[in-house]
Amino acid sequence: MRRRTKSSGNARSCWIRCSKSSGCRCRNGLPSRSSLRTQRRSGPSNGAWTVLRVKPPSGIGFLLAIESQGRRDADKAVSWAYYLAFLKAKYKCPALLLVVCQDKATADWATGPFRLGAGGWTALSVRPMVLGPGNTPKIIDKEEAAQNLALATFSAMAHGRDPAVDDILDALARALGTADEEDVVFYAEMLESGLGDTRAAKTWRKLVKIHTYFPGRGTLIEETLEQGRVEGQAKERAETVLRMLERREVAVPDEVRERVLGCSDLETLGRWLDRAFTVTNAEDLFEEER
Repeated sequence: MRRRTKSSGNARSCWIRCSKSSGCRCRNGLPSRSSLRTQRRSGPSNGAWTVLRVKPPSGIGFLLAIESQGRRDADKAVSWAYYLAFLKAKYKCPALLLVVCQDKATADWATGPFRLGAGGWTALSVRPMVLGPGNTPKIIDKEEAAQNLALATFSAMAHGRDPAVDDILDALARALGTADEEDVVFYAEMLESGLGDTRAAKTWRKLVKIHTYFPGRGTLIEETLEQGRVEGQAKERAETVLRMLERREVAVPDEVRERVLGCSDLETLGRWLDRAFTVTNAEDLFEEER
């Protein structure tokens, strides 16, 4: 499999060439992809989260939370503030938010700033970076898309309602056909969740199933994506089991923690989760397996 070297051009943030209108003030240099787990929320109105760890050639690295936003949401500022604070507290690293919108009205609204407080006093202000149809180019050329897969992905997300979206998706699909396996899975999944329940999303799902776009790898892509989803669900369910025990102040020995986190069977984890509500000893989770 041919390995492609990513462009080292003037990329300013989160694997894209940002325009000033996005609000980005990052240093030049191509950041590396995060090893952090991608988090999802269903539906375009709730958004689809992707978290990257940006590592500039110089200076302090930071986390970049990316969310697609389908419409205005009066409660969004609170969840954005909470999520940024959570990332900062959990990973001890500065965090920024990039919101990708499919229409100008939503993009204008998302730029904020959103001030949280009371009595005329601003206790906290949230100001996302925003990409939308007005400041994101339409990439319809395969070679251009291959040079910057992230920008091509954001192009498809931002122009998801544009008549040209089919050409944008076609260029990205063909570009991914020459990319690394890891890149294919990452960008294909991010785009599918970012497009939400739209006609463009249905078109994208059809493209990733066509073997001609991914020579000899069409089935593998689908299997890998499905495996990634199952693994993500298993990890989340395992963490929920442990969290429930901790909330109930049930001591969790290291061997129990390792066994729960090492389980990838969703049905088994489901049984353990049901028991986590009632057991008084963590070992009782495995009652049937003894």
